[in-house]
Amino acid sequence: MSLETRLQQLREDFPLVSPADVSARLGSGALLLDVREADEIAQGTPEGAQAIGRGYLEMRIENLAPERDRPIILMCAVTTRSLLAADDLRRMGYSNLAVVAGGFNRWKDEGLPYVLPETPDADALQRYARQIVLPELGQAGQQRLGQARVLLIGAGGLGSPSALYLAAAGIGTLGLVDHDKVDRSNLHRQVLHRDDRIGMAKTESARRTLEALNPAIRIRTHELRLDSGNVESIFEGYDLVVDGSDNFPTRYLVNDACVKLGLPLVYGAVQGFEGQVSVFAGAGQPCYRCLFPEPPAAEFAPNCNEAGVLGVIPGIIGLLQALEVIKLVTGIGEPLVGRLLLFDGLSTRLREVRLKADPNCRYCAEGREFPGFVDYVRFCAGAPDPEQDPVSPQHA
Repeated sequence: MSLETRLQQLREDFPLVSPADVSARLGSGALLLDVREADEIAQGTPEGAQAIGRGYLEMRIENLAPERDRPIILMCAVTTRSLLAADDLRRMGYSNLAVVAGGFNRWKDEGLPYVLPETPDADALQRYARQIVLPELGQAGQQRLGQARVLLIGAGGLGSPSALYLAAAGIGTLGLVDHDKVDRSNLHRQVLHRDDRIGMAKTESARRTLEALNPAIRIRTHELRLDSGNVESIFEGYDLVVDGSDNFPTRYLVNDACVKLGLPLVYGAVQGFEGQVSVFAGAGQPCYRCLFPEPPAAEFAPNCNEAGVLGVIPGIIGLLQALEVIKLVTGIGEPLVGRLLLFDGLSTRLREVRLKADPNCRYCAEGREFPGFVDYVRFCAGAPDPEQDPVSPQHA
């Protein structure tokens, strides 16, 4: 059978929909697939369409349309590729298929709305090619990553893997807060740093590593100890915060600042062979204080210097934190909001615990006024109720 004979038969098999009729069908739940190639998509694509190159259609369609009876409308530049694509989908069991008559060329000629995607430059297309090709992410998701401003608390065991993979993924601005310097005992887990940088500020060492990995992103460094007096000014200008700190005073401070400023917080902690991850995202969801209303006694929560930690454990937890950041920024997947993920490295097991917001939480309960920052060192040392001992940012 010649191509023209086959196309004529397909025109009889599949309904041809005028561009003007597509909007009504989209409003009724139809899926519009633009099966042109990337260079054509760069010239524009109809509002509401899913761009999916002809070569990837069969591999991705089940994610986009798991129900075989969902109405699907296919579009190419004119009509030919759409008809062939419809035939392939029919062979896969899709039963409600139509084709845009005249394709995108007619759509544009009739003055119907379309959008021009912000196409990454040639370097970005090469650098992020393997994640742009993911239908859940695509160029739109990559653009959101490039616009994101993420602050990491700590350039140590958790901050190192998080920062490396967020930089590699193309997060546009990465901020790093750390007051410490590189020590040889850090190097088995803090993979941002190197032996020849011992004694260097961790923020500077991290900046050099990340800029060498991806010079297209912006690195901002804050070489200081975070406290009640500077936390708001440091957090200003960021979209979300990753807590890679290793002490309870900082964790409570970071949580309280995120609650006050309305910033999502990606939490992680490790000890020995174990770790945990969660996302505290406000709007009726639990915060860190809902999980730990009171800090544990010092003897039950030794730091890494005392209890030790296997180097790969913060690597695993830090990577999970980076994954949660990417999901929050791009809107894909299901973030760990209201869930605490527990990892046991000795048995290589994951366990999930559901979390609920504490209706009496002093900081995040609905309708509560922010009670103020406190002396977090005293609070974590078991001092009297910090609600009676507020510390204003100006006098911390």
